[in-house]
Amino acid sequence: QVQVVESGGGLVQPGGSLRLSCVASGFTFSNFTMSWVRQPPGKGLEWVSDINRSGGTTYYKDSVKGRFTISRDNAKNTVYLQMNSLKPEDTAVYYCGKEQLRCNGDACYLAGGYVYRDWGQGTRVTVSS
Repeated sequence: QVQVVESGGGLVQPGGSLRLSCVASGFTFSNFTMSWVRQPPGKGLEWVSDINRSGGTTYYKDSVKGRFTISRDNAKNTVYLQMNSLKPEDTAVYYCGKEQLRCNGDACYLAGGYVYRDWGQGTRVTVSS
């Protein structure tokens, strides 16, 4: 079955950087778009970014454009999120997901409206001085 393991989170000062990684297994990684979503404290899930199968097309939430970069290494079944110029409002638990996801409230959805459920444990990012 689908398994993802996120890592790379931590405590960082405003303006700092972190690189998140997500190692996936249980499916043919190179055949799927991959997404990053996050859940700020006390709030719902929000989509952050996604990347197509080849890595040639990427999309970002407006508030992270120019600061975050998503990438992937299909040979390593890994998707990354490089986060620069971090702000306190980036504080959240970050999750990666298989396929393009869109989020609303406490759930994220696949195309067709199916609720996405193959979450990992996430990695916590705290931006604070």
